[in-house]
Amino acid sequence: MRGIYVETVIAAPMTAVWAATQDPATHCQWDARFGQIEPVPGATPAQFRYATTVFPGMRIAGHGVHGGQRDRPDGTRTSALRFRCTDRRSLIAAGHGYWRYVPGLHGVRFLTGYTYTPRWGAAGRLIDLMFRPLFGWATAWSFDRLRLWLEHGVTPRRALRNAWRQVALRAATVAILVVLDVGMPLLMFTTFLLLVLPPDRNTPAARRCRRRPCDRLAARAPSLPETL
Repeated sequence: MRGIYVETVIAAPMTAVWAATQDPATHCQWDARFGQIEPVPGATPAQFRYATTVFPGMRIAGHGVHGGQRDRPDGTRTSALRFRCTDRRSLIAAGHGYWRYVPGLHGVRFLTGYTYTPRWGAAGRLIDLMFRPLFGWATAWSFDRLRLWLEHGVTPRRALRNAWRQVALRAATVAILVVLDVGMPLLMFTTFLLLVLPPDRNTPAARRCRRRPCDRLAARAPSLPETL
């Protein structure tokens, strides 16, 4: 199955990017994929529990293990992990991935590559054809949300409010045109423009992130532990 890849460049010190992504409480603030991440005290290697609310009243939880953190002579850092969810309601059964931090002239090149195994047999694989791109989009949106926080001081909560405001304004514009009965051609053209126009600079946008590796460093995954 095709893995998910996301990359952005954050104009911030390596220490700031590392802290915002490695601290569980901080990580949950900007990453839309997780509602809660808790380290398991005393676990060796380091383990964690995670949870997210998929729908109101439906909370999915799982656990994972860090595969180690490595520093290279050029300043590049890598953090790898495996994760598993035993909740049968979750499409994702297990997966693995990594985060890589590459220092550069314009900031830190922050990237991730990961994949997972869906459950529910053939039905799960069919659903995953739609879910995997959505999960990749959520990852990219979250990466840009992190970038706005570290570069411009736009907090994750404020970024989310900005995003909802953008959605509401664009939906209201379409609704007004429908009420005014402007005609299908103008309605479709306006709707298309509202879909393709990027949001303002203080609103996260998945399109600002790279979605394909551009070199071997980005494409090469680190070694991982075989079991959780």
